[in-house]
Amino acid sequence: MQDETGTPLTSSPQSTPAPAPEDRQGRSRLFALLIGVGVVTLVLDQGSKVWALRALTPGEPRDLLGPLLRLNLIRNPGAAFSLGDSVTWLLTLVALGIVVWVGRAATRVGHRAWAATLGTLLGGAVGNLIDRILRAPGFGRGHVVDFIDYFGLFIGNVADIAIVVAAVAGAILALRGIPLEGVTHGRHEAPADTTETDDV
Repeated sequence: MQDETGTPLTSSPQSTPAPAPEDRQGRSRLFALLIGVGVVTLVLDQGSKVWALRALTPGEPRDLLGPLLRLNLIRNPGAAFSLGDSVTWLLTLVALGIVVWVGRAATRVGHRAWAATLGTLLGGAVGNLIDRILRAPGFGRGHVVDFIDYFGLFIGNVADIAIVVAAVAGAILALRGIPLEGVTHGRHEAPADTTETDDV
């Protein structure tokens, strides 16, 4: 039986509190960090490509560290190691998919390291995507400007470096157990009901 009239037998479910203003401000700062890192990465990539096109001549490499590291200008229709030369459009779709994924992840990012990592990935993906879309021989089939020759094995650019750095950083964050959303503060489990009921 109820001890008091009007007292519900079960407690009403707790409503989820709205995000605190400081939480929203924190996410806004992280989003700004992500976009800022992405813009800086993109500017470095596109600026270095403009310089390479003006300063370098295809087929005339310049040694930086002997044969270990050279400046060697090429137009690459494929990916690293010249893979995918005949499916440039597919690489364009992959780059576009990365941009879309980062855009969706940006709405959930709650950790500074993840924001910087996603920004680096975004800048690199957009850098190569611009080449695929705007450069010859045509829309979606453009050849990427590569000019950093590593050991004579493959030639890349700043965007490639950014993508690799972001991949390594993301793997490290995942191995350390740091979620994309970061540590959520203010969540408390509802206390267990320790009230004993009389069977009599």
